[in-house]
Amino acid sequence: MNIASFKITPTPAIAVLTAAIFAISLSGCSQPEPVEQNAAEYKLVTADDANKDIGTYVMPQDTAILDEPNADSILYGKRLLNETKRLLPDNVGAQMNCNSCHIAQGKIPLGDPYINSYNTYPRVMPRSESMVDLELRINGCFKRSMNGVPLDREGPEMIAMVDYMQWLSQNTPKEQKVNIDNAGKVDTSLVGDPVRGEKIYDAQCATCHGDNGEGIKDSRGDIVFPPLWGDESFNIGAGMARTYKAAAFVKYNMPMGIQTQGLWGHGNVLSDQDAVDVSEFFTHKPRPDFAGKVNDWPSGKKPKDARY
Repeated sequence: MNIASFKITPTPAIAVLTAAIFAISLSGCSQPEPVEQNAAEYKLVTADDANKDIGTYVMPQDTAILDEPNADSILYGKRLLNETKRLLPDNVGAQMNCNSCHIAQGKIPLGDPYINSYNTYPRVMPRSESMVDLELRINGCFKRSMNGVPLDREGPEMIAMVDYMQWLSQNTPKEQKVNIDNAGKVDTSLVGDPVRGEKIYDAQCATCHGDNGEGIKDSRGDIVFPPLWGDESFNIGAGMARTYKAAAFVKYNMPMGIQTQGLWGHGNVLSDQDAVDVSEFFTHKPRPDFAGKVNDWPSGKKPKDARY
């Protein structure tokens, strides 16, 4: 017999069985069992007394946005915060997105969450020593952290960002707030050592932010990890350009590839001294200037880590 010409002709029974097995296989792949996850919960407190527990805030699922009458605007705001540079290139000068610094879409403690943003403003800001509403606060980030230009206060982009933050607040009354911390604390009496900080940067930060602080982009040129210094980074007027402000963020959110407890990238990997040293290193590297700095802290009460 010629083996090369030998072939099997399937019988009807074999064909039916094969089709049944294939259908079962596809069914199993296309309909996975849903995984139940409990939403994060935080205490609600009064705005003037954080010790008074008055209820519970439950983190909403993004799918719930579709139930809102302004769902399109909320979803647009969510995208803008995630993809700021790509969607608003005329307003963003740096290679940054809003969520480069607001971790997990502004949803977790110590990572600059948006959860209380809608109810926090207007308020007097120490840097300007004037009353600032939420729109002004957002535009302050565009001018400083984004090294760009402000949005139209009445434009659809600003409205969308505010709508997302309002939705995330889950209609928490103005006199209440969700009991979470925007940022952690570090010992500000520590003196930063930039030489030691460079060694920490090389060991803990360079993998994501680059050997020369240039950050990392994907194959399309979109930001994966933002630059920490240089012409494409935040300017000298940004809060992240200050040693202790940066250290508080770094200690509780970085490096994202390592954790010892809690959430991804939220594990207190670095000590206070480590965080202050590495922040002293990268905050003092060259970065864009900010002309508006002349108006900051008009009464002269600027913090000791201000760069100007």
